[in-house]
Amino acid sequence: MLPLSLLNAAQNKPMLVELKNGETFNGHLVNCDNFMNITLKEVYQTNPEGDRFWKLKECYIRGSTIKYIRIPENLLDVVKDEQNRAREANRGSARGGPQRGGRGQNMRGGRGGRGAPMRGGGRGRGRGM
Repeated sequence: MLPLSLLNAAQNKPMLVELKNGETFNGHLVNCDNFMNITLKEVYQTNPEGDRFWKLKECYIRGSTIKYIRIPENLLDVVKDEQNRAREANRGSARGGPQRGGRGQNMRGGRGGRGAPMRGGGRGRGRGM
């Protein structure tokens, strides 16, 4: 299971994020990108010692600073089921779909379809008739 697919499925779900410096953030996932940068809303931030707390309306966390993320356990089962259904759908459509391979439809004559077409019927330059 890919972490990004799991994070995409976790949108609007509660999660805990611990950073490499020890700070923790508890909130609801708003968005994530391909670098695992995430945006949380309704956030409770805790300092590394655990003795100070802050309530934030929204925060942005850079993916490279994240140590780990904890999400609800039932979300794992949901994502696994979705991936299995997608795999089955892909297998079914691959059997009846068009076949690939062979030469392309846009091939030009002459030198394997590269460059400009040859002049004079392909005889080359500098030759007289």
